[in-house]
Amino acid sequence: MGLDSLFYRLSYRFGSPRWDTGEPPLELIELVKGLAPGRALDLGCGTGTNAVYLARQGWEVVGVDFAPLAIESARKRGLAAGSSARFVTGNVTNLERAGICGPFDLVVDIGCYHALPAVLRDRYESQVAIVCRSGADFYMAGISHPPASWRLLRAGGVDATELRKRFGADFELVVEQPLGRLGRAPHFVLHQMVRKTTNVPDAERRF
Repeated sequence: MGLDSLFYRLSYRFGSPRWDTGEPPLELIELVKGLAPGRALDLGCGTGTNAVYLARQGWEVVGVDFAPLAIESARKRGLAAGSSARFVTGNVTNLERAGICGPFDLVVDIGCYHALPAVLRDRYESQVAIVCRSGADFYMAGISHPPASWRLLRAGGVDATELRKRFGADFELVVEQPLGRLGRAPHFVLHQMVRKTTNVPDAERRF
């Protein structure tokens, strides 16, 4: 187990992580206002706050996180809310192994990709591209300029230049919106991408 994995697992074991506010961010609420509910995937769902919110708005939601304690808490949250959201323990860079199948109409990543080591990011991109239908919305929010301490976790943040280079073959980046601080995290930025049309029918683009 890498230091990055250990950090997140311990964070959930010993109290509430500082990023786990228990409330969906206002940006997510605004983002889905104008969207017709469909299938949604929450990558790095943590304790399920955002997935449960989406499910209450009529979405069929799957949340995935590699921290078992986070998923356990997410299931309890969903049960308490009477939510239909489904939660899966798995790695966002191997959705197939987690049993997650597309196509999805909406993918949300709030604070997951920005903490991934560079060596895993191509795999992440390919997995997300496979499960998104053509025209699917992909919303990613993360820190653009992470603190030096993140180097210990091999995390590099996220910015538009890197997203265009890594995701450009499959997604079009249409929005880059600075959010300022989110809690104690500085330089938080929201990116909206749209899945480009593919020659593979959506019904067949699944694991």
